[in-house]
Amino acid sequence: MTDISELPQVVSAEREIAADAERIFELIADPAQQPRWDGNDNLNEAAAGQRVRGAGEVFVMALTNGAVRHNRVVEFEEGRRIAWLPSEPDQEPPGHLWRWELEPAGDGVTRVIHTYDWSRLTDPKRLVRAKATTAEKLLASIENLAALAEGAENAR
Repeated sequence: MTDISELPQVVSAEREIAADAERIFELIADPAQQPRWDGNDNLNEAAAGQRVRGAGEVFVMALTNGAVRHNRVVEFEEGRRIAWLPSEPDQEPPGHLWRWELEPAGDGVTRVIHTYDWSRLTDPKRLVRAKATTAEKLLASIENLAALAEGAENAR
């Protein structure tokens, strides 16, 4: 059995997307759009009208297993950076963070970095899922996001 201390607790993936940062950011900052690009097949739906505009906001997401998560936005820079801490409704976040960073790379291309940080996770029940969230799963989200942002017809 792998010792938890041997696993990377901050996992990230990145790639360039042929779309401007504003277009990509709209897909990330609007929770109703997130299930369309989720590479973990974990997000079911979010009500429209929750577009994030700043740190301190909370958006609500229903998961594929029927659970509901309140996501507290802890980092926000319009068009560049957004990060949130998920939690069960009316509970303190257990300490895992999702972050998106967008960097213009010139000529309508944006470098997208997606990070999952579970280094402060306090809920042992979430460890199995945290350990299963690999760079490949993060890259799958970026790939889905790219298909949407680049206007691919076959985007889910």
